[in-house]
Amino acid sequence: MSTEQIVKKQLDSNMWRMSVAPMMDWTDRHCRYLHRLLSQHTLLYTEMVTTGALIHGDVPRHLRFDPSEHPVALQLGGSEPADLAQSARLGAQWGYDEINLNCGCPSERVQRGSFGACLMNEASLVADCVKAMVDVVDVPVTVKHRIGIDKIESYDFVRDFVGTVADAGCEVFIVHARNAWLKGLSPKENREIPPLRYEMVSQLKKDFPQLTIAVNGGIKSDDTVLEQLQQVDGVMVGREAYHNPWWLASWDALFYGDDSKERTRESVEEQMVLYMEREAREHGTHWYSIARHMLGLRNGLPGARRWRQTWSDHRLKTLPPHEVMKLARTKPADLPEVAIS
Repeated sequence: MSTEQIVKKQLDSNMWRMSVAPMMDWTDRHCRYLHRLLSQHTLLYTEMVTTGALIHGDVPRHLRFDPSEHPVALQLGGSEPADLAQSARLGAQWGYDEINLNCGCPSERVQRGSFGACLMNEASLVADCVKAMVDVVDVPVTVKHRIGIDKIESYDFVRDFVGTVADAGCEVFIVHARNAWLKGLSPKENREIPPLRYEMVSQLKKDFPQLTIAVNGGIKSDDTVLEQLQQVDGVMVGREAYHNPWWLASWDALFYGDDSKERTRESVEEQMVLYMEREAREHGTHWYSIARHMLGLRNGLPGARRWRQTWSDHRLKTLPPHEVMKLARTKPADLPEVAIS
């Protein structure tokens, strides 16, 4: 590939410039709707969906999403090429912009299913899985993985993994810049204890300039994002995006050069209330299960704690969401007795 082609590919890879990581129990469709209100360009990922859940379960429950969520990627968990092909085909039929294979989750439950991070030990199997999906869908098939597993800290290990999987047709790799310890650490500890080694991810980009390489792990500031974007094609943010969602409101201007849409926390909250009311009408979804995703929206502002407590107060579940919003914005001295009794 010529230098000109590489540069063009990097410019065309903006879909992965910024993304929010797939997070179990967090990045459901309601969370993604909130994140899309905050950023028009950021790539959003589903929670991991297992092939078994799609093949034997409730497909609409797992795959339904709002059209506004585009670009949105479906992350799959599995290790059987035929099952992954069938699941990828379903994802493409439902309109997802990308199919991503989870090769990074270290939980024991996922290991028992023989997928997640343990798949890094079987690069040829991952290649077979990728090829099976690439053969049946027209959208990108990507892989999210770690830089190593257990005590394997050699760069050669992750380089060879990427090279093998790339030969099967994968052109995009999202790399969590930590090892996954398959024994002895919880998933939470696996996000904190193994040291971050960003330099291994940037080395992958140097060794595979034709591929799109995005980095994930421990990224919490604009400065870190900008530093990484000088080394790789994209940055994936996880828990910081969830706990401090307002950060996303600055991403379009900072990382995409698009400052055309002005947002306020109040306007985002109002749009979420409208969404809650629509979800209740169309799907019977209670607003309480949606509101949990926006509890960090006012972090750092005066009154944020009481606002958060109001939206998470189970005693207010019987009220319509626009009434809860009104209470959340009311000064403590003005609160009606019924609201806190």
